[in-house]
Amino acid sequence: MTPPEGVEGIELRAALEERYLAYALSTIMHRALPDLRDGLKPVHRRLLYAMRLLKLDPGFGFKKCARVVGDVIGKYHPHGDQAVYDALVRLAQDFAQRYPLIDGQGNFGNVDGDNAAAMRYTEARMTDTAKRLLDGLDENAVDFRETYDGEDKEPIVLPGGFPNLLANGSSGIAVGMATSIPPHNVHELCEASQHLIKNPSCEAEELLQFVKGPDFPTGGLLVSDAAATREAYLTGRGSFRVRARWEVEDLGRGQWAIVVTEIPYQVQKSRLIEKIAELLTARKLPLLEDVRDESAEDIRVVLVPRSRNVDATLLMESLFKLTDLENRFSLNMNVLSGGKVPMVMGLKQVLREWLDHRKDVLIRRSEHRLGQINHRLEVLEGYLIAYLNLDEVIRIIREEDDAKAELIKAFELTDVQAEAILNMRLRSLRKLEELEIRKEHDKLTEEKDQLEKLLGSDARQWTKISKEIADIAKVYGPETELGQRRSGLVEAPDHDFGDIQQAMIEKEPITVIVSEKGWIRALKGHQSDLSTLSFKQGDALKLSFHAETTDKILIFSTGGKFFTLGADKLPGGRGHGEPIRLMVEMDEAQDVVSAFVHKPGRMLLLSNDEARGFVVGEDDVIANTRKGKQVLNLSDGNEARLCVEASGDQVAIIGENRKLLVFPLGQIAQMTRGRGVRLQRYRDGKVSDIRVFKGEDGLTWTDSSGRSFTRTLDDLMEWRGDRGHAGRLPPAGFPRSNKFRPTRL
Repeated sequence: MTPPEGVEGIELRAALEERYLAYALSTIMHRALPDLRDGLKPVHRRLLYAMRLLKLDPGFGFKKCARVVGDVIGKYHPHGDQAVYDALVRLAQDFAQRYPLIDGQGNFGNVDGDNAAAMRYTEARMTDTAKRLLDGLDENAVDFRETYDGEDKEPIVLPGGFPNLLANGSSGIAVGMATSIPPHNVHELCEASQHLIKNPSCEAEELLQFVKGPDFPTGGLLVSDAAATREAYLTGRGSFRVRARWEVEDLGRGQWAIVVTEIPYQVQKSRLIEKIAELLTARKLPLLEDVRDESAEDIRVVLVPRSRNVDATLLMESLFKLTDLENRFSLNMNVLSGGKVPMVMGLKQVLREWLDHRKDVLIRRSEHRLGQINHRLEVLEGYLIAYLNLDEVIRIIREEDDAKAELIKAFELTDVQAEAILNMRLRSLRKLEELEIRKEHDKLTEEKDQLEKLLGSDARQWTKISKEIADIAKVYGPETELGQRRSGLVEAPDHDFGDIQQAMIEKEPITVIVSEKGWIRALKGHQSDLSTLSFKQGDALKLSFHAETTDKILIFSTGGKFFTLGADKLPGGRGHGEPIRLMVEMDEAQDVVSAFVHKPGRMLLLSNDEARGFVVGEDDVIANTRKGKQVLNLSDGNEARLCVEASGDQVAIIGENRKLLVFPLGQIAQMTRGRGVRLQRYRDGKVSDIRVFKGEDGLTWTDSSGRSFTRTLDDLMEWRGDRGHAGRLPPAGFPRSNKFRPTRL
């Protein structure tokens, strides 16, 4: 189809690519990514420039923010007024900016997340930090460009006499890329910069002896990880763990509370407290009784423990895991290099480019000042000629028609000098004026000489820059209120992950029920009468035991595997529970041999149906995944049969052939995994039961009538032997079931 006259047809794909690319570049260059040289995005740069033109310097009076915003959107930044005001507000917030660029008067929001007052109510002026960024703007330090309407000029970049990119940080999301730079301590940045000036080829790692890590305006504690920090600053990508700063406050009579005085950067205090309260209501913080916000100008969040016996560190670790009292701040130093090329840089490269920018600014300002001096010296030399020939100069001006041309001809003056003489005031004809001119001439000549030496020497230029940086380091030194480091450095906590997990579970008594078909559930409380329990058709009780919700439950399967379940994760006792096979990855063909509460440090004796086994530490059978942990290796056709507590020094084992053998426990190998050794030998049949006991206490069993029998080692002399023997028929009174009463694990 032919398009109508005057309409040009273009391919949709080409049009979309071209226009989306233009949009992407506009977002990257003019909205989301900061310029490395001054650390600012266009909106912030235009705000500061507009405030400079409004003469809102530090020490001067304030002006309404509405006036500033009006100038910015009218002259430089044709966007919504609210977006510009939000940017202005952020530059004034001392909890958002490490070194605020704007001094605000009025309500500029707070750390709770409350918004600032409307721009017609608030006032602003620049801070000394902002002034440093702008110094040299009138001295040809940077290039200017036309504003969007072509009626005015604006700086492409600011002179940047302050390491603003790293000092105040930046964040933004562009098209296909983003940036996230945390604030840093200026004194540390200045020390690193001076080291880089003295040692331009130094390794990036050397700078980390000065830059310890981010320094957030809200303080907090950095959980240091030397390797991760090094990697982050070398590559420009990484993250930092930030924790709240807290202390234990003694309330007397053994009572205490935790007081949080600093929270992580960009965390809203009100939302943080709401989250803690929600977790309290959901009973996910069993160590915590209450939370109160007693903050005024400073932060004071009070955490009341459940009892005086609670471990404060463990309580805080559980809060760090569940709330924003600990969070991560990412580092992604994606910035505009030279104001044009977006790229991710490491710490050394960022400081190097900032220093190179400072050198360019120094050279341009020096050349500008040299031009001013040369012009002034030219004028002063013309004045001196005029004083030496004052009568003749006056005559030429009074009598000649073209006085300027005659002056140039008579005294070989330049056009500038002749124009200056003609513009002299009569009061300048005093005798003393000549002395002052000579004095000024000598002073400017000396300054000119110094500037020429500076421009001709690379070493002098870097020395000058180093002195400027030293001045910044002094003004923002660690002894000053603004310059002292706020974010402390702490080592990673050494608390066991399991302890923290335990602290997050409310401790309650339960009774664990396991059925013959492998269904598990937990009844509330320690139940003794289980006669009313119901099971699915064809199922029955296999075993039961008392536990706490904070316990770990170990399950040993016929496949020789151990599985671990959290007691708090067990299904409730209202129904029939859930199949253990669904909770862990147990094979369909396998069954539960035993289930019990984990007791750290205990020893277990494992055996397969052929009476091959070994002793294993209970800590070595904990499984960290649903797949479980293979501990007892089995040959084809065999399965795990027994798991008993190995507490004692003697082993009594009886087979299905009703042969009993007693031998020392020391004859069984202790392993972490394997097939084990032969415990008892059978001609036919398999193992029935095992009991580990102390020799001094003797062997005890219970018959079907509930009567208890005990035999000493001397009584058992006929049945004592070595591991692997066949054994003999048991003593009179031994149960026909060939079972000792099971010892509860």
